[in-house]
Amino acid sequence: MSELVYVWAAAGFVLGFGVCFFTLRGRKAPAPEAPAPAPIAEAPKPAPLPEATHASGLFLLSMLQREGRFVDFVQEDVAGFSDEQVGAAARVVHEGCRKVVKQYLAIEPVLAQAEGDTVDVPAGFDANRIRLTGNVAGAGPFKGALKHHGWAAKAVTLPQPPAALDPKILAPAEVELP
Repeated sequence: MSELVYVWAAAGFVLGFGVCFFTLRGRKAPAPEAPAPAPIAEAPKPAPLPEATHASGLFLLSMLQREGRFVDFVQEDVAGFSDEQVGAAARVVHEGCRKVVKQYLAIEPVLAQAEGDTVDVPAGFDANRIRLTGNVAGAGPFKGALKHHGWAAKAVTLPQPPAALDPKILAPAEVELP
């Protein structure tokens, strides 16, 4: 009887092996899993052109030119003109530029004291707001005469530069036709 058990066990093994063989014979081995694709890095965005980065500043400069002829004035060599001529031109430039500044900027003094007053500057002061001149030594506090009260923009209401305009053009050339 023990021989019969071995025969049946061997037959079962062969039969099981055969069933597995015929079952798997038609199947293809699964392809090895491909590694997950590396995330595609976005191409770096090109740096904006300087005129696009500074469009609002160029736009303000174009408004100063339009209203006060500011660029014309600073581009002119005034050395050959009399003080009276320069002064007369400066009045026109000043009036137009002041109009633009008042229209788009609310400006206030950095320090409220009058120029010439003695002011105390604490240690650890904000160097963006106060610039020390003269004999500067040590870490402060400091005491000195106010030479200029400085300016700070309290509010800015500049319009967005028009997209249709080339920001590099501060003033178009003017051609008068006959």
